[in-house]
Amino acid sequence: MFPSISLAQEVGLAVLIVAALVWVLGLGHMLWDARFHHPEPGAYEGIAVIPAQRSAATHPMESVELTEAEEEAFAGLIRTIPLH
Repeated sequence: MFPSISLAQEVGLAVLIVAALVWVLGLGHMLWDARFHHPEPGAYEGIAVIPAQRSAATHPMESVELTEAEEEAFAGLIRTIPLH
Protein backbone atom coordinates (compact mmCIF):
# COMPACT_ATOMS: atom_id res chain seq x y z
CA MET A 1 0.00 0.00 0.00
CA PHE A 2 2.56 2.59 1.13
CA PRO A 3 6.07 1.97 -0.23
CA SER A 4 7.81 3.83 2.63
CA ILE A 5 6.43 1.82 5.61
CA SER A 6 6.85 -1.82 6.52
CA LEU A 7 4.15 -4.49 6.38
CA ALA A 8 3.89 -4.54 10.20
CA GLN A 9 3.26 -0.80 10.23
CA GLU A 10 0.59 -1.17 7.55
CA VAL A 11 -1.15 -3.89 9.58
CA GLY A 12 -0.93 -1.74 12.72
CA LEU A 13 -2.39 1.23 10.86
CA ALA A 14 -5.23 -0.90 9.52
CA VAL A 15 -6.00 -2.26 13.01
CA LEU A 16 -5.95 1.27 14.44
CA ILE A 17 -8.32 2.55 11.74
CA VAL A 18 -10.73 -0.36 12.29
CA ALA A 19 -10.65 0.17 16.09
CA ALA A 20 -11.33 3.90 15.66
CA LEU A 21 -14.21 3.16 13.28
CA VAL A 22 -15.75 0.64 15.70
CA TRP A 23 -15.39 3.15 18.55
CA VAL A 24 -17.07 5.95 16.56
CA LEU A 25 -19.92 3.65 15.49
CA GLY A 26 -20.41 2.44 19.08
CA LEU A 27 -20.44 5.98 20.42
CA GLY A 28 -22.94 7.06 17.77
CA HIS A 29 -25.16 4.07 18.54
CA MET A 30 -25.02 4.81 22.28
CA LEU A 31 -25.89 8.48 21.76
CA TRP A 32 -28.69 7.62 19.33
CA ASP A 33 -30.24 5.21 21.85
CA ALA A 34 -29.92 7.71 24.68
CA ARG A 35 -31.61 10.37 22.58
CA PHE A 36 -34.72 8.38 21.78
CA HIS A 37 -35.01 5.94 24.68
CA HIS A 38 -36.78 7.43 27.67
CA PRO A 39 -37.30 5.16 30.69
CA GLU A 40 -40.80 4.81 32.03
CA PRO A 41 -41.64 6.90 35.09
CA GLY A 42 -41.20 4.91 38.26
CA ALA A 43 -38.86 2.41 36.61
CA TYR A 44 -35.93 3.56 38.76
CA GLU A 45 -35.66 1.31 41.79
CA GLY A 46 -32.38 2.55 43.22
CA ILE A 47 -31.73 3.80 46.72
CA ALA A 48 -33.24 7.08 47.82
CA VAL A 49 -31.06 10.11 47.17
CA ILE A 50 -31.74 11.62 50.59
CA PRO A 51 -32.15 9.06 53.37
CA ALA A 52 -35.17 9.30 55.62
CA GLN A 53 -34.71 11.27 58.82
CA ARG A 54 -34.46 9.24 61.97
CA SER A 55 -36.24 10.37 65.11
CA ALA A 56 -34.32 11.33 68.24
CA ALA A 57 -35.76 8.29 70.00
CA THR A 58 -33.79 5.99 67.71
CA HIS A 59 -30.56 6.26 69.64
CA PRO A 60 -29.83 8.18 72.85
CA MET A 61 -26.57 9.59 71.44
CA GLU A 62 -28.49 11.43 68.70
CA SER A 63 -30.20 13.74 71.16
CA VAL A 64 -28.58 16.68 72.97
CA GLU A 65 -30.17 18.64 75.79
CA LEU A 66 -29.56 22.39 75.45
CA THR A 67 -29.55 24.92 78.23
CA GLU A 68 -31.83 27.93 78.05
CA ALA A 69 -28.90 30.19 77.05
CA GLU A 70 -27.88 27.80 74.29
CA GLU A 71 -31.43 27.66 72.94
CA GLU A 72 -31.61 31.47 72.89
CA ALA A 73 -28.20 31.73 71.18
CA PHE A 74 -29.29 29.18 68.58
CA ALA A 75 -32.57 31.01 67.96
CA GLY A 76 -30.63 34.28 67.52
CA LEU A 77 -28.30 32.58 65.06
CA ILE A 78 -31.22 31.21 63.05
CA ARG A 79 -32.80 34.69 62.91
CA THR A 80 -29.65 36.08 61.25
CA ILE A 81 -29.92 33.68 58.28
CA PRO A 82 -31.50 35.52 55.32
CA LEU A 83 -34.59 33.82 53.93
CA HIS A 84 -34.26 35.16 50.39
